[in-house]
Amino acid sequence: MGRRRQARELALQALYFIDARPGDPEEAMALFHRNFTPPRKARDFMDRLVEGVTAHREAIDAIVERYSENWQVFRMPRVDRNVIRIAVFEMFWQADIPFSVSINEAIDLGKQYGTDDSGAFINGILDRIRLALEGGELQTQCSRNTTTDHQETA
Repeated sequence: MGRRRQARELALQALYFIDARPGDPEEAMALFHRNFTPPRKARDFMDRLVEGVTAHREAIDAIVERYSENWQVFRMPRVDRNVIRIAVFEMFWQADIPFSVSINEAIDLGKQYGTDDSGAFINGILDRIRLALEGGELQTQCSRNTTTDHQETA
């Protein structure tokens, strides 16, 4: 398993834990790190994902609700919403990761940890967001070089 794939899985677990536990997300992350020591090679990227999703959660959730059909984020299955949050964070704030990689990784995580319908559900929402980004309806929060969007960096 690649370093980034492992980091995404760990980020999903951490975000699920934060989502299920009311209170301070930083406290929850500290507790997560104490109990589930992530491998050093994956920890930096995992922390970047968790911190980014936590810091931008309100904006991410607003985007997700805008591009999901008749779904509010809080009503989505916990795994699905956190997988989607990770992918949206990557799409908007991580210029080194092509949209296709973020979407494919999210679909795989959803299929592995979610329900039978998670892959298609996640794909539908993220693809609508991708189309909006590519069509100029939405703008990323980072500078993207479209020539690198076709390189595999996962």
